[in-house]
Order: sequence, then structure tokens, then C-alpha cells
Amino acid sequence: MRTRWTICALLFFATTINYVDRQILGLLAPLLQKEIGWSELQYSYIVTAFQAAYALGLIGFGWFIDRCGTRLGYAVSVLVWSLAAAGHALVRTVFGFGTARAALGAAEAGNFPAAVKATAEWFPKSERALATGLFNSGSNLGAVAAPAVVPWLTVRFGWPAAFVATGALGLVWLGFWIPLYERPERKKGLSSGELAWIQSDPPETSPLKVPWRSLLRYRQTWAFVLGKFLTDPVWWFYLYWLPKFLNTRHGLTITALGPPLVVIYTITSVGSIGGGWLSSALIRRGFPVNRARKSAMLVCAVCVVPIVTVSGTSGLWTAVLVVGLAAAAHQGWSANLFTTASDMFPKRAVGSVVGLGGMAGAAGGFLFSPFIGYILTRTHNNYLVPFLISGSVYLLAFAVIQALAPRLEPAALDGPGLRG
Repeated sequence: MRTRWTICALLFFATTINYVDRQILGLLAPLLQKEIGWSELQYSYIVTAFQAAYALGLIGFGWFIDRCGTRLGYAVSVLVWSLAAAGHALVRTVFGFGTARAALGAAEAGNFPAAVKATAEWFPKSERALATGLFNSGSNLGAVAAPAVVPWLTVRFGWPAAFVATGALGLVWLGFWIPLYERPERKKGLSSGELAWIQSDPPETSPLKVPWRSLLRYRQTWAFVLGKFLTDPVWWFYLYWLPKFLNTRHGLTITALGPPLVVIYTITSVGSIGGGWLSSALIRRGFPVNRARKSAMLVCAVCVVPIVTVSGTSGLWTAVLVVGLAAAAHQGWSANLFTTASDMFPKRAVGSVVGLGGMAGAAGGFLFSPFIGYILTRTHNNYLVPFLISGSVYLLAFAVIQALAPRLEPAALDGPGLRG
């Protein structure tokens, strides 16, 4: 009964590498800003290049993974993003960094559609939120590992070496993924008892593929898409501007950023696993899936709210704890939001739905990043407005999801669509 957790471990480490590769630019931003000479607005354009490519890549990879399978789709994504991550070492201009980030974003887009689809293939609904929370906590380990290692690599070997070293991690992961992953019904050595548990949910009634455009007819799709659109930009904000906020507001240098960021993302790991555990535990206690998921999401939405005060906090470690709570709540929210996709859609459509939602989240980040750059330029690096927005959008997103999917019932894909 352990094979599925080995698969979850593979998803966890892929997500860890994914976040190491995307986090490194935010960590090196103060140093590169001096060396390359970009402005706050130019930096926001570099960030936006990643997000725009990520948004487009999610549509492509969501489709590709549903058509070609999780094993191949994930492998292609990791291979290309690893090469793109290492390629940052070759550029020295704002345009060059924008191009490298766009290539990285397009390829990294495959991670979450593949991971969520793999979770749907290997776990029954009663365990999916916990499994999603576990693999999603890899983003927190990546965010912890990056500030712990990247400054040392940069000081010792230079910033290009940091990009090359982190890019190589994905190639190592591929050496495990390709021989180990297969769908449960084809997996050699899987016990009959574990296979029966994995397949314990009612069987899907149709094997037909679902065109992603047709998914837009369903309220369930829009509940997931708008939830991602409203809340994902906050996580992008943390990844790309948190090191700059700590540098600007609290005077931390690249070598001093490590401990605060490690604390923040360690707290975040608790939120990711805890949020997934909470809804899974409620289901085991007899709660309906809808009530369990929504209860966990509401708790997380409320826990984000205190971050509206952090721009005015003078104490470094007070700010670290407040940001850590909000980031942990985001990850708990995200674990449950991802799981609603597999609650409402069959496995054959999960990759496409997650791709659509991820595209919407990246599009939200695409809009939020230039806005942040503009606000910081106009206010001389006052972070009040970005943190006010970050603390309020989760309750709005919860209300939108409740309005569009009040019961989280499965979408009738063979029906007319646009049902509640």
C-alpha cells in the first residue's frame, strides 16, 4: 500500500525543483539590478515575460498531458525547463533575461497539470487533498532551499554558476521519473489491494477525450479558473518581490536574506500539508466533500488577512511571521483549490482544467506584476497597496467559487454545460 506515496514523492521533488528554478531570479534580483542596471519597471517586465509564457504554456501542456499521458508530458516539461533554467547563465541584458524567463515559464507550465493529473490517477478522492498538499509543499521546500543554497553558490562561484547548478537538478529527477512512473493498472509490482483502493471511487462513465474549449461551458470550470485568477498573483508577488521588500524595507543583503526566507517558507510548508490534511480529515469524519473543501478554504482565506498590516511593520521578525502565516494560508488554499478540479471533473479532463486555471492565474500575475512595478515606482517603494490587495482577494475568491459551484458537484460533460 505504499507505491502511490512513492509517486507522490516524485511529484514533490519535481515541484521542489520547479520552484528552485523560478525562485532564483527573485533572490538574485538586488545583485543583478546593480550588475545589469534594470529599473523596477524593467524588472516587472522580466517577471511578466515569465508569466505570459507560463499562461500560454499551461494551455499547451494541459492539452498535451491529457492527450499523450502524464509520464511523457511531465518528462518533456522537466527536460525543457531544466535547459531553460541553465540558459540564464548565458545572458547579460534585460531583453536576454526576459527571453530566458519566457522559455522557462513556457516549460514550467507542465508541472501542475501533470502533478494534479498524476494525483487523480493514483489516489482516491478521500486522499487527493492530502496528496496534493504534500506534493504542493515541494514549492515551499524549493523556496527554502533556494535562499539557503543560491547565495552561497553566487558568492563562491558567481551568479551564472547558480543558474547552471539549479538547472541540472531536473535532469537528475528525470532519471527516476522515466523508469518509475506508470498508470496504476499498468504498474508492475503494484499489489491488488492497493490497486483496488486507488480505484475505489465510482468508475468514470466515458473514456472520450474532452476538448478544452468545451470545458468553458461549465460553471465548475469558471469556479476553478476565477479562483486561480484572483489568488495566484499573490503567490507570484511573494516569489518575485518578497526578497526585494526585505531588502528595501529592512535592509537585508543577499547573504542576509536566507534565514528570514527559510523561516517564511518553512512555515508555508506547514500550511500546504495542513490545508490538505484538514479537508481530507474532515472527509474521513463524514463531512461531504463540498463542506470539507470549503471549510478548509475559508479558514485559509481568513488567515491571509493580517498581511494587510505588514508594510507598516518595523520589526523584521514580526514581518516574517505575518508573511509566513499568509504564505502558509495561500498554500493550504491552493492545495484544496487544485483538488476541486479532480472533485468536479473526470481524470480525462483534469489536465486541461488545471491548465485553464493555471493560465488564468498566470494571466492575473501578468496583470499584477506591471501594476506592482508602477505602484512601487510612483510611491518610492511603498508596499502598502500590493499587500492590501494580497490580504483581501481570498475572501472575494471564496465568494465567487461558492456562487459558481455551491455544491462542487461533478460536471456533466456529456450534458449542455453551464450548470451549477
